[in-house]
Amino acid sequence: MSATQKIYLMGTVITVTIDHPQAEQLLAEVERRLRIYEHRFSANDPTSELMRLATNAGRCWTVVNSELYDLIALGKTYSLLPNSNLNIALGPLVQQWRIGFDDAHVPTDAAIKQALTLTDPHQIELDQQRQAIYLTTPGMTLDLGSLAKGYIADLLATYLRQQHVQRALLNLGGNVVALTDSADGDQSTPWQIGLRDPQGDQSQLLGTVALSNQSLVTSGIYERQLQVNGHRYHHIFDKRTGYPIVTDLASVSIKSPQSVDGELWTTMLFGKSASDILGIVAAMPGIECCLVSQTGQIYQSAHFGLVQNSD
Repeated sequence: MSATQKIYLMGTVITVTIDHPQAEQLLAEVERRLRIYEHRFSANDPTSELMRLATNAGRCWTVVNSELYDLIALGKTYSLLPNSNLNIALGPLVQQWRIGFDDAHVPTDAAIKQALTLTDPHQIELDQQRQAIYLTTPGMTLDLGSLAKGYIADLLATYLRQQHVQRALLNLGGNVVALTDSADGDQSTPWQIGLRDPQGDQSQLLGTVALSNQSLVTSGIYERQLQVNGHRYHHIFDKRTGYPIVTDLASVSIKSPQSVDGELWTTMLFGKSASDILGIVAAMPGIECCLVSQTGQIYQSAHFGLVQNSD
C-alpha cells in the first residue's frame, strides 16, 4: 500500500510518500515527529527549545535534547572550518534582515556591523557529558536553518527503516531523501526527482535525477528574496560582510548518502566559483553536485546524473 501526505511545517510544504502495509499509521507518526522537530529546532518560535539558548545567552548553561545538542555540535564544527560560508551563529544577522518574512527590510550598515559582533561560533560552548550548551555573549542566537531540514530528514529516514519501510520519499521543501531498499537486500527502482530550473517557477524543471537511498539538497538565491528600490537581496548571507553573498551561481545541488551532508555542503560551498566547487566535490567520495549559473549554464560532477529535458 502506498500513501502520500502533505504537511505545511517549517515554512514550507512537506510531502511524504510511504510504500508499506501500515502506510497511513506511519505517516501519522512522521507528522507527529515533524511537529516535535519544528518546535525543537525553530529559530522563529520564541517558545522553541533552540530559542531557550538565546534567552539564556550570557547568563547560564542550558541542558538540551540530545538531537538538538548533536546538531549544534555538528554545526559548530563546520562553522569553524576555514574558507567555509557556514555559520550557525548568524542568528542576529538573519533576524536583522528577516528575508522571507513580512517584515523583511534592508538593515543599516551600523545594524549589520553590530549583529556581526554576535556571530562568533567560538562563543558556542559545549558540554557533551551534560548535553548542555552555553552562548557566552548576551544577544547571541543560533540559526540552524542551513542544517535542520537535512538532519530531520535523516532522523525520519532512520525511523522508517527501523519500521522496515523499504520504499519511501521524503521532500522537506526541496530537501529530498529517497529510500529504495527491497526485501532481498538489493535496491529497487530509483526515484526520479525533478531538479528545478532557478530561472523559472516551481513547475519548471531542468531535468531529473535518479535517487537510490540518497538525498538531494538544493540551495538557491531564488528561494527567498527581498526587493527594494529595484535591487534584489537573497537570503544566503556572506558571514564576513553581513550582506547577501556575491555569486555567479543561482543554485547549488548536492547528492549525498546523508541529507545533512547535502545541507552542510550547499551552504559551505556557496560563494565559490563553479570550477572550485567541482574540484572540491571531485575529491569527496559519495558527494556529487550540480551547479546552475545565473545565466543558465549547467555544470555537474561526474556521477551527479542529471538527465536534462529536451527542448
